[in-house]
Amino acid sequence: MSDQNEYAALEWRDGKIPIATRFDDPYFSLDNGMAETEYVFLAGNGLPDRFGTGFHIAELGFGSGLNLLCAWKAWRSAGQTSALRFTSFEAFPMAPADMAAAQGAWPELADEVAEFAQIWDAAAGRAICDTLDARVIYGDARVTLANWDGVADAWFLDGFSPAKNPELWEPDLMGAVGKHTAVGGTFATYTAAGHVRQSLAAAGFDVERIKGFGRKRHMTRGVLA
Repeated sequence: MSDQNEYAALEWRDGKIPIATRFDDPYFSLDNGMAETEYVFLAGNGLPDRFGTGFHIAELGFGSGLNLLCAWKAWRSAGQTSALRFTSFEAFPMAPADMAAAQGAWPELADEVAEFAQIWDAAAGRAICDTLDARVIYGDARVTLANWDGVADAWFLDGFSPAKNPELWEPDLMGAVGKHTAVGGTFATYTAAGHVRQSLAAAGFDVERIKGFGRKRHMTRGVLA
């Protein structure tokens, strides 16, 4: 990790829910973070049905690593034996001890959590094994995504809420998401904020607002036209 980056400052709710003090927002659902990830980011992107060799997920906001772990579990449960490619952009990474503590909240992911701990190189932002090729790119996504040479088949747009973390939802950044999406690629996000949907539509996605997870009325998904 670059010296220019800093670890995220956290508070803990009920001893197990990490709250980012910079944004006053939880890292995952206070109800059921794993179920929300499966509903919003996996099902929202048509996963695991679309999985296949070389599939590449990209993400804005790595956070606790919950989305990666859920996607990796789904990948292996779907019988995939090659490496899931996963690239995430994160400005304020969790300290390794905090990440490990947060991941302990999901006993259903115990196998993935244990294996991830064995392969995760926090300094390099890399985790590589037979079924996973993950990279976390540290820094301001408004800069790092523009410089990225990859394209994703599916995007997890999981920054903190647009009201509290507007930088991760700016029109230019949503435009960069579109430019780094494969033809027919998708995105999904928990937010249904109008300006976010408009920016993603302007980036070339056919955007759809659908029922949200749990108490959230709506979420958004889309396909690159």
